[in-house]
Amino acid sequence: MLPFRVTAWQLLTGFALDLLLGDPRWLPHPVAGFGAVVGRLERLLYRPRKLAGTLFCAVAVVFAAGVAGASVFWLPQPWVNIYWVFSLLALRGLDRESWRVLQALEAEGLEAARTALGRIVGRDTAELDETDVVRGALETIAENLSDAVVAPLFYLALAGPVGMATFKAVNTLDSMVGYRNERYREFGWASARLDDAANFIPARLSAALVWAAALLLGKDFRRSVRITLRDARRQPSPNSGYPEAAFAGALGVQLGGLNFYGGVASRKEYLGDPLRPLDGQALRGARQLLYTAGGLAAGAAALCLPWEWR
Repeated sequence: MLPFRVTAWQLLTGFALDLLLGDPRWLPHPVAGFGAVVGRLERLLYRPRKLAGTLFCAVAVVFAAGVAGASVFWLPQPWVNIYWVFSLLALRGLDRESWRVLQALEAEGLEAARTALGRIVGRDTAELDETDVVRGALETIAENLSDAVVAPLFYLALAGPVGMATFKAVNTLDSMVGYRNERYREFGWASARLDDAANFIPARLSAALVWAAALLLGKDFRRSVRITLRDARRQPSPNSGYPEAAFAGALGVQLGGLNFYGGVASRKEYLGDPLRPLDGQALRGARQLLYTAGGLAAGAAALCLPWEWR
């Protein structure tokens, strides 16, 4: 087996550690380190041109792949592989941050929930009502099922920790510079397009995993499939609509609508039908779908890998 590949038991061990520990603050996180390096690189290479942004994106991705590759070859196995899986998955962290929104809403009130939501979304939260707070948390869970769980596992199964780290680098670049504002419209173009390409298959796999999770949990599997096929392509993103529509259908809620970013209105097409309210029960159902779909993704990835102990 090629040395950059991971084994099934290493994957499952890293996945279990993520479920158990999440992202502990005392442990240095590679994504945070990558973000710090990329921030300096941006200051060095920034020009409001696509060519400059493409160079920036290429250098950053090669750097991330090189660091991961060097670690796999030179640091002790199997621990380095397990570390990469554990640190680059974010299922527990995604759930923890979104769950804090509901805890704040129920225990401290709307203002505290707005503040908690503001830590995990880019939209303005100061004027949101209770329904829109829950919608923001649920949309975050749905979209990030792909970004934080399914896509990293997909690239891990394809190319080991190097593939996983490369994807996380691409996804981080998009979150840093992939905006259509004056500063990043040209410079962030390559990062945004690369992220769209990298997420194309995982986003659709995420929807299928939500369908399977809905079936296992006794939620509305048929509606989840129907709403995904009907609504997923309505979003401006080529990918985010798939897991979001699958969640909306399984839970019988409606996502999408009007958001504000820095005071600028942005309206997205609706996903799903408003058969049930966007409330705490809907968010609890989303958590069930998240963990079940994430577990299915880890199991499927493990089946694609050898089980040998090394």
